[in-house]
Amino acid sequence: SDNGFSIRFGWLRACTQLQDGSLHMYAGKVHIFLVEDSPSDVWLIREALRLAQVPVLLTIAQDGAEANKYLRELETASGDCPHLILLDLNLPRRNGREVLADIKGSRRLREIPVVVLSSSQADEDRRQAYLLQADGFFTKPSSLPAYVEMVRGLDRFWLGGFELRRTA
Repeated sequence: SDNGFSIRFGWLRACTQLQDGSLHMYAGKVHIFLVEDSPSDVWLIREALRLAQVPVLLTIAQDGAEANKYLRELETASGDCPHLILLDLNLPRRNGREVLADIKGSRRLREIPVVVLSSSQADEDRRQAYLLQADGFFTKPSSLPAYVEMVRGLDRFWLGGFELRRTA
């Protein structure tokens, strides 16, 4: 798409960390893996990315089982991983907590920042997400302008001077 934003469904590699620690972009775009079952929330996130002018390649899984399939393929591939994962907690077929635990339990995938997006405002959901090593937690906004602000914050914090954490 020409608006600085692409969307892909399915399994795709879009970025790789280079030896100097910088990131190779896919056609100048950051790769975000969105795990979200609500079509309206997917639309809001896509529209917010477009309005915030964040150039992204968006890969979408519509439930936890689909996310796990994609993540298993990433884990065994020698190639590329997304820059950021946006993960809903309440997913069909496999909940977001299970998906998060799998990501953070993987040697290859645990370095990818995972930001939980949830309609829940419960402190217990937030606490559990952080115990499972989520890198951030946002309650889903209730309007498109609020989604745009959230996306701008994600862009500044996670994608601006993007640098992967390293573990020994």
